Amino acid sequence: MDLDFELLGRAFWPLVKGALLGTIPLSLISFALGLAIAIVIALMRISRHRWLAAPARVYVSIIRGTPLLVQLLVIFYGLPEVGVTLDPWPTAIIAFSVNVGGYAAEIVRAAILSVPRGQWEAAHMIGMDRTLTLRRIILPQAARVSVPPLSNSFISLVKDTALASLVLVGEMFRRGQEIAAESSQFLLIYIEAAAIYWVICLVLSFGQTRLEERLDRRVA
Repeated sequence: MDLDFELLGRAFWPLVKGALLGTIPLSLISFALGLAIAIVIALMRISRHRWLAAPARVYVSIIRGTPLLVQLLVIFYGLPEVGVTLDPWPTAIIAFSVNVGGYAAEIVRAAILSVPRGQWEAAHMIGMDRTLTLRRIILPQAARVSVPPLSNSFISLVKDTALASLVLVGEMFRRGQEIAAESSQFLLIYIEAAAIYWVICLVLSFGQTRLEERLDRRVA
């Protein structure tokens, strides 16, 4: 394979633009919404009320038991059959958010359960109810514990956004597909797109490491 540096140069900016205007915003929005869903589902999972815990368990089971690609296609191509039609961007955001919520819920739940039981009891002894204990004592500690796995989930989400190209979202991989189809240089363009994904993930991994170091210093 001969390297066509002119083609790589022409493709670079459209790919970066697709990352800046598509991949990264899609990842940030979906992760933020997914994390909000995850916190709610995690709290339902640890609830003493079966009518809260049971639906949360079913939700997590469905999300973890079905492929993200299938979830995406069901929303975009399946829902119109029952009268619900969504544009590509809302489809991708909903699918990725719901998927992140299912996986991150177990991370958040495990982090909450990792806080020693004695802290619940101590808070109860000084007159704090369950909600106040969660908000002021348990969740802040759980947040520190959940940072590494949640960061890994976010990095995985950035790569998973490539699936949004299947529902016509103009993110980076979609731009790569268009350029590759025009030039017939699929391998070259896809390698360039993969390199950009790799750089993005390296930056996120560096940020994750620095965040963990800051949290560890505060604990120390």
